[in-house]
Amino acid sequence: MQDLFVGRQPIYTRNLEIFGYELLYRSGPENRAGVTDGDQATSRVIVNAFLEIGLEHVVGDRIAFLNLTRSFLLDGGPVPFPRDRVILEVLEDIEIDRRLLESVQALAGAGYRIALDDFVFRPQARELLAAAEIVKLDVLALGREGIEREVRQLRGFPVHLLAEKVETREEFEYCSGLGFEYFQGYFLNRPHIVRGREIPANRLNALRLLARLQDPDAGAAEIERIVGLDVTLSYRLLRYINSAFFALPRKVDSIRQAVIYLGTRAIRTWVSLLVLAGLGDKPVSLMTTAMIRARMCELLALESGAPHPDTWFTVGLFSAVDALMDLPMEEVLTQLPFTDDIVAALLHREGPAGSALRCALAYERGAWEEADFPAVTPGRCTELHLDALAWADAATRTLGTQRG
Repeated sequence: MQDLFVGRQPIYTRNLEIFGYELLYRSGPENRAGVTDGDQATSRVIVNAFLEIGLEHVVGDRIAFLNLTRSFLLDGGPVPFPRDRVILEVLEDIEIDRRLLESVQALAGAGYRIALDDFVFRPQARELLAAAEIVKLDVLALGREGIEREVRQLRGFPVHLLAEKVETREEFEYCSGLGFEYFQGYFLNRPHIVRGREIPANRLNALRLLARLQDPDAGAAEIERIVGLDVTLSYRLLRYINSAFFALPRKVDSIRQAVIYLGTRAIRTWVSLLVLAGLGDKPVSLMTTAMIRARMCELLALESGAPHPDTWFTVGLFSAVDALMDLPMEEVLTQLPFTDDIVAALLHREGPAGSALRCALAYERGAWEEADFPAVTPGRCTELHLDALAWADAATRTLGTQRG
């Protein structure tokens, strides 16, 4: 996997509460920009923050300030950001002409908030100011005389002032006295690197497919449609269901028939299993481990009379998804629409399904003194574990014939 980086520097209110973060291009763990192509840097920040790492991991519930180049502003396509989560910064070196003004005005009219970065007043910027909500002034570059001049010229416009490159408490108090509402700079906080990892395309596609399969609102028709979109997956599923492992009374020759025979819950489970098994760069033993856990959890549910044993199977199966995806469990679970009970079982081994998973993991480690489950005797737990081993071995061997 490739490491990804985004710089972020907090922006504070006058009360020193974090208002948002400016997102900055970083090509590596060193805290410096190294920008040679502004358009490429903007694209990389957007992709890393929104698609790869996730905006919630970069800024939490705060606002993200995004620097946009002229070509990005003039692209003409829809801006792919949630209006309530971003403030779009127009950089100081962008030429102000009619095309730019119309583009910025259109964004403001669509509900996007506009900030003008490193602003210096000039007559041709009047229309730009009318569309802006925040104006950022470079305290270090302007000096006190320049700051006061800019503040005087901006008083006739309904904008909020943000002082950037504030490096001392004296500068903070001085700007606060002039009416600045937001503050950014080394006095308050230096930029910080947020690090993530790029998911390879095959795993990203698998994760998206798993998310759709696990959506509780997906009924039989939707499951059929999802599986039908992937010809290879459909083929493998039908081959698997028609194998001796299932021993169905008649041949199943369509996804619809498979759903009818096995039910939507079972189809979700088996398609998920096929998707995970299809990550060809992972050892078969890892998939077998996941299946042993899944079957053990399901058998414990059946033995104890718990409702929805298929949910317990899901807990066991997905307990290895972090290793299969090479991602932290917390990160994987943010992509999957699991209930709070399933998440608690996977992350903290909480609830009945979590206890079942804990029991399965104890058998896996050979920690016999920890291998217990309420209402099931130790001897019976051992029998169920042996059953799970045999079942997973048979299922893995059948799955192995489907990979080609």
